[in-house]
Amino acid sequence: MGAQWKQKGREQAADAKGKLFTKLAKEIMVAAKAGGPDPAGNARLRMAIEAAKKQSMPKDTLERAIKKGAGLLDGGVQLDVVVYEGFAPHKVPVIVECLTDNKNRTAPNMRNLFKKGQLGATGSVSWDFARLGSIEATPPEGGEDPEEAAIEAGAQEVVPGDDGQSRFITDPTDLDAVSKALSARGWTVTSAELVWQAKNPVKLDDAAREEVEAFLAAIDADDDVQNIYVGLA
Repeated sequence: MGAQWKQKGREQAADAKGKLFTKLAKEIMVAAKAGGPDPAGNARLRMAIEAAKKQSMPKDTLERAIKKGAGLLDGGVQLDVVVYEGFAPHKVPVIVECLTDNKNRTAPNMRNLFKKGQLGATGSVSWDFARLGSIEATPPEGGEDPEEAAIEAGAQEVVPGDDGQSRFITDPTDLDAVSKALSARGWTVTSAELVWQAKNPVKLDDAAREEVEAFLAAIDADDDVQNIYVGLA
């Protein structure tokens, strides 16, 4: 893995779809609060909206999240980003990003979930991760060489993805510019986000890997958890 961890099959299950919508709505609200409700001038919001549309979020739900985040509805949102660092079983490094309206609820939950691993201080594992922009996109009709597209759009590198997609890696500050450049070249951008990528992912046997997967799944089940990044090969 070495980058963002996603539970297998999570997005296909009906109950998980609701959880996914909650996470997407939180990101939309935070983005709208930080940069305003107009996606044309708010790159983070534009990416969050694109991610929500990809998952077929209902239009009413999407628009309500934007308005709530921007303070245009009664009962405005107050969500804080909280990052936890530590180790899964077998000393696998983990970074957990949470969006929460109650840090006093989230903190003890994370301490409890990390009991099967080890919760660390800020900076305890992030030094072994690189902060990068990650863009997943499919080529235009007729195709285009991904390497050429990466060079022309200003990406640092490109790696093959699933279902004909390519994953373009960028400097964090270039994420929006590269995404726009790829779109202008006819590529269909399906996701664009900042990620943590492990520099030295750990290799495990099947039994140990299953233990780590179970640990990560338990953390992911917490409603405040937004993203999980793991240094697992």
